[in-house]
Amino acid sequence: MRQFFLVSISILVLPLVVRPAVASEIWIFAIFGLGLNLLLGYTGLLSFGQGTFFGSAAYVAGWLLKHYGINVFLALGAGIGVGAFSALVVGYLCVQRSGLYFIMLTFALNQLFYFVAYQWTSVTGGEDGMPGIPRPAFLGIDFADPLNYYAFVSAIFLLFLLLMKRIVESPLGKILVAIRENEVRAGAVGFHVPRFKLLAFVIGGAFSGVAGVLYAMLFGIVPLESISFVTSGNVVFATLIGGSGSLYGPIIGSVVFIWLSESMSNVWARWPLLLGVAFVIVVLFFRGGVVEAWERLFSKRKISPSRSAR
Repeated sequence: MRQFFLVSISILVLPLVVRPAVASEIWIFAIFGLGLNLLLGYTGLLSFGQGTFFGSAAYVAGWLLKHYGINVFLALGAGIGVGAFSALVVGYLCVQRSGLYFIMLTFALNQLFYFVAYQWTSVTGGEDGMPGIPRPAFLGIDFADPLNYYAFVSAIFLLFLLLMKRIVESPLGKILVAIRENEVRAGAVGFHVPRFKLLAFVIGGAFSGVAGVLYAMLFGIVPLESISFVTSGNVVFATLIGGSGSLYGPIIGSVVFIWLSESMSNVWARWPLLLGVAFVIVVLFFRGGVVEAWERLFSKRKISPSRSAR
């Protein structure tokens, strides 16, 4: 509960530190990271195809918002459905393989979706993206106001954080961890491993779909990059830097990644070098990311007084 309290405080403080649009993007990216973390951190599946679900949901919901004027909750429902369905299709093909072949399949299928979006200019706008995505008001609340939209995004984020917490603490979460630790043993005790991997894919796709819809409404456009390999790679980096396998790791990673991209990009064009350095440090010294670094620091502080007392 302490971590959840800190997240709640961060939601209140963040728009005072950065622009509401940047603050909204952080929590949107955190939802995206939570979906990937279920695959990477809890199931042990490295996917470079999360942009497929993120972008597909953004395009479909953006089209419905732009041409049919649906409300924001119907748009989110459409995003969940598209994200989950595309993850079902991609996941069904990918879980048939493991290791490097699994990773390359997620990448290849992501590229397939990317080039479909690139060529289907009449719907997606091609390389120009799909502009003109509105933020329709709901029950008198004007989501065109940045602070109102930030409050909406924050509420959705907290809801999905609680949902993911329930998932990872449930028997399903324990089974996914068992698959990550020893897939053969999990299968030997009776669990249908491909089925549980596919379920993790679908849940992660639903989270990615919600993030994609919120992202489209935030900027009023669905850029082609939203379905690209770069987007998939960014969420992987953010999750690893924050700490995969920890519920709050993707949240920390999202804060670090978005903050760096927004604050440093205006100062230094080669800011991704900083991200690369952070990633190298994580790989070499802190496999659990910022979460592990913090836990080590906290445990040392806890031990130090007892040693000095001796």
